[in-house]
Amino acid sequence: MGVLNVTPDSFSDGGRWASTDAAIAHGIELASQGAHIVDVGGESTRPGAERVPVPAELGRVLPVVRELAGRGIRVSIDTMNSETARAAVDAGAQIVNDVSGGLADPAMAPFVAESDVDYVVMHWRGHSRSMNDLARYTDAAREVRDELFRRVDALEGQGIAPGRIIVDPGLGFAKESEHNWDVLRHLREFEAAGLPVLVGASRKRFLGDLMPAGSTAQDRDLPSAVVAALAARDGVWGVRVHDVVSTKIALDVVRAWVGASDDAHGLSQGDARMDR
Repeated sequence: MGVLNVTPDSFSDGGRWASTDAAIAHGIELASQGAHIVDVGGESTRPGAERVPVPAELGRVLPVVRELAGRGIRVSIDTMNSETARAAVDAGAQIVNDVSGGLADPAMAPFVAESDVDYVVMHWRGHSRSMNDLARYTDAAREVRDELFRRVDALEGQGIAPGRIIVDPGLGFAKESEHNWDVLRHLREFEAAGLPVLVGASRKRFLGDLMPAGSTAQDRDLPSAVVAALAARDGVWGVRVHDVVSTKIALDVVRAWVGASDDAHGLSQGDARMDR
């Protein structure tokens, strides 16, 4: 899943794709580099970020979603707002990627339940402006897993078919570095429930903690690719990344290592699932 931030304040790319034309061109580039899905978002979720009004979010993402989907590119819409999700799906998006798991907008779950889209449910404790204050755990992996699957149960109770749900442990959201690593060490426990798992570690601060002082977000692409490879080795459904080229090479190494074909292991299962 290639990341396409149509925002002026992204932590990872500093608004490079904030204009419609630049965003469309980058989305096409991500797909040509090997991204199975392009994830279009119009609201930054970096720590401390303020909410974006829905009209502004729609203005950023809809022309991009419409153009990419019209070119046959699989598009997901990264949004917490049901109004944005509905408009993006109408424009051709096939997945709703909701970092709040339906908690930010009570209308999101009913919309997804009535639609024919897959739904990424992320572990979430609160909005970006306050999430760092919520990073308190005794046993991070267990607590994140339990909270996430309680949310899944609630969404299924609201009519969302289990076969449409993808879970994301929410690395970096209300989590300090040690919490993220604990979650990653226990990924197989998230997979044990039988739902596809999406991992979004790319360029996040906890990877920057491993880098020399003065490193940029882009310098985190190497550890991001390593995390993607290890996650693939654990059999996750997908990884959400900024640098598709290095990630694809890392995944090819994993496939060669395990002797698997492109359609028989790990991340490629997500691509097959999206063919329905």
